Amino acid sequence: MFTERSLSEPVAAVRETHAPEALVLDTAQDFETVPAGRAEDLGLVVDALDPVGYPEDWLPPDRPDVLARYASHGLTIGLPGDGSVTWTRQTDPPVVLCKPRLDGSPEPFASFLVAEALVQVGLGEPEQFLGFFAGEYPAFAAALRDPLDPVETYQVAAACYEAYLGLHTRDTFADWDGPLFDAWLDAGEQLADRLESIPGALARGKLGVGDAAELACSAVKHAGELPAPFAALDAEVYRQHGPEYAVEWADRTADTLV
Repeated sequence: MFTERSLSEPVAAVRETHAPEALVLDTAQDFETVPAGRAEDLGLVVDALDPVGYPEDWLPPDRPDVLARYASHGLTIGLPGDGSVTWTRQTDPPVVLCKPRLDGSPEPFASFLVAEALVQVGLGEPEQFLGFFAGEYPAFAAALRDPLDPVETYQVAAACYEAYLGLHTRDTFADWDGPLFDAWLDAGEQLADRLESIPGALARGKLGVGDAAELACSAVKHAGELPAPFAALDAEVYRQHGPEYAVEWADRTADTLV
């Protein structure tokens, strides 16, 4: 299931700088969440497993089942929406997992995604949005309950956390040079037209709120210009105050999301 991935010199340099202890592994199959039995196979390539668990009162009553499983004390790695590369510190050392579908991406962009994951590992932030929101997540979900269903709320929460991580990583990306910088810059430029279309697509019902949030918040790490109401997440106050600010944002913008 897991084999060590060969890294280009620029990506290896990023690992050395940000997460020198991390393993970068290819997985034999694509996944949203690694099946429990397969997750335990990581024990064959790491020194130890340390499953994360969260209190029941961090979860709203109408949470998706996958989030409840993640909060339990079983070893749960990866959640829907993680993309082609995900990472975990539920292992010692931490691991970055590259799914087979990553190989369908252009090599420069694939290298950027792996490098991005290594930078995120080095931040010391939670690997998923539930650890970020902690006890604030029920309030966040309650603020969005009327306009959104639980799955859309999950999407928006994950997107908000992606924006928060982007606020912490984009200065690092902007300081790179060579192929990784070029890939970061190119990905941001390709997002620009899609960002401009979000308000109209939402108004016409051509784009769901969850999908719009994912698209908009993914641009934070590229220093893109976000449309309202997501532009308020591209703010230093969010970087400083995290989940409390996200809850305030949800309270203020819930009525504008329908």
